[in-house]
Amino acid sequence: MSELEASRLRYGPDCAAAVEKLLASLHGEWFDHAESLIRFHDGLLFLRAFPQSRRVVKLTEKLLGGVADQVARLRASGADMTVFDSEQFSGIIGTTISDSLTYEVACWLMRRHPKQLRVEWDLDEQGRQLGVSLPRFLPLLVDDSMVEADTPYLDWLGNATGGTNRILPWLLRRLQNSRQSMLEKTAWYDALKINVSWQLDSSASRTFARRNPRKMYFHRDPLIRRNQVSLSAELDSTPLPVRKLSRRQGEDVLDFVRDALTVRYRELYGTTRGDPNSVVEADVGRGLQIFLWGLPPDRRLPLRAYHAGITIKNGVPINYIEGISLFEWMEVGFNTFYAFRDGETAWIYSKVLHLLHQLTNVTCFSVYPYQLGDQNEEAIKSGAFWFYRKLGFRPGRPELLAMTQREEARMASNPAHRTSAHTLRKLAAAHVFYEFGAGPRGLWDTFSVRNIGLAVQRQMATKFDSDPERMCRTVSHALAANLRIDPSRWRPVEQSAFEDFAFALALVPEITTWSASQKRELTRIIRAKVSPDESDYLRLLQQHPPALKDALLKLGSRSESKSRP
Repeated sequence: MSELEASRLRYGPDCAAAVEKLLASLHGEWFDHAESLIRFHDGLLFLRAFPQSRRVVKLTEKLLGGVADQVARLRASGADMTVFDSEQFSGIIGTTISDSLTYEVACWLMRRHPKQLRVEWDLDEQGRQLGVSLPRFLPLLVDDSMVEADTPYLDWLGNATGGTNRILPWLLRRLQNSRQSMLEKTAWYDALKINVSWQLDSSASRTFARRNPRKMYFHRDPLIRRNQVSLSAELDSTPLPVRKLSRRQGEDVLDFVRDALTVRYRELYGTTRGDPNSVVEADVGRGLQIFLWGLPPDRRLPLRAYHAGITIKNGVPINYIEGISLFEWMEVGFNTFYAFRDGETAWIYSKVLHLLHQLTNVTCFSVYPYQLGDQNEEAIKSGAFWFYRKLGFRPGRPELLAMTQREEARMASNPAHRTSAHTLRKLAAAHVFYEFGAGPRGLWDTFSVRNIGLAVQRQMATKFDSDPERMCRTVSHALAANLRIDPSRWRPVEQSAFEDFAFALALVPEITTWSASQKRELTRIIRAKVSPDESDYLRLLQQHPPALKDALLKLGSRSESKSRP
């Protein structure tokens, strides 16, 4: 396996032939341990995404085609299969994903892969919740569940649905046809903690997850290293080519992405609820495609704009993306799937930031502490903090910037110096930032939307006796009067956006002194929050006179000791 793993980084003259020879020699190889099979599988996947030649592609596909038999043989031999349940290694063909899926993911999975699913009931854990939740769907259940200690819920459900294998689709249909809100449906379903097992015998497995690239890219030269990437040069370069997809094409991309994340035990708000009408594609070269999309108007965040995405290399999904923005600031989540950690990550990241800037005009990127290593030991082991620092990001807290500079001085004087895990954990305690353009620096260093939300809650407690309905009526009426508008004539999603802004702007008394044009622009901003393209909302925010930005920055920026982003 060491030779196969080393071949992932062998590029240059004659390397293709050597890798082809190695792959050909692996035909018929069998593995006695799950760990060895996983290393074999992931080494092949890397070469499939970063191939040296067309024959390397064909050989990796042929070897991956035998992985299902390898998994079956391991299982039959009594080998320990638990390692396949790890988030890092799950998703291989022939294995099983077992998880308590959220309501919307369960609905999607039932539509997309119904024959591969089964439910694992744990009535010791779920019995009480079943007794509360099911009577609305099962006539006379109360006569049993409320007074008996051993209610046979599976018998009740099996009799109602015609068999235990029909219970999950029946429950999901009942919920889909009910008049409850999406939030209520989600709460009802999630409380049941239904464990769903998904047998991966389809193209959804990460073994075979592919999209046909327009043209394969073969790596004749070494991969691009981090020290060869300049973020500033990338962000100053010409715009990337962007293509808007049709709704059907967008749905295909979102299904592909949901497969890719679900088999790895991951879920993003923006992949589960992505808007197929908003998907765009950028083909940026070297076999890399970036897909980005937003949320439908009725699923958007109250104040920030949201984008999600996936990168696909020679047809193979290798990274997923999340960008959450306000004015010119965007928090970026960028996660590379485990098998591809050595694959031009810095270059791909630079292209992702370029595209996000191009679509939204943001000029301040920040990275969550978790991605740096806060409560994330994998990021500590990989030295993730230095990945961002060497691309030009700076810590937002002065004491962490000083600590970073001391570490850099040590490394400059002693190239063998390595930052300790203890120090990396300290450095990962707060966001890091990359700012460019003509604007001032440091405005967003201690900002968090959470601070605005908590301030709204305090006002609800002190001025409205903790009554959210009363507060909503009062602040909405006040904002409507101040802006001289009648939101009751707006569409329901616009009315909802207006109420969200009313909560926050109730904390901005100076709004009453704004000019008529500032108030008109604020009205446009609120309505744009639920426009077809949420990037329009960001651009209007960026164009508004500084009064709105200054007010929200003031509300959201507090000392780090009082509130962490």
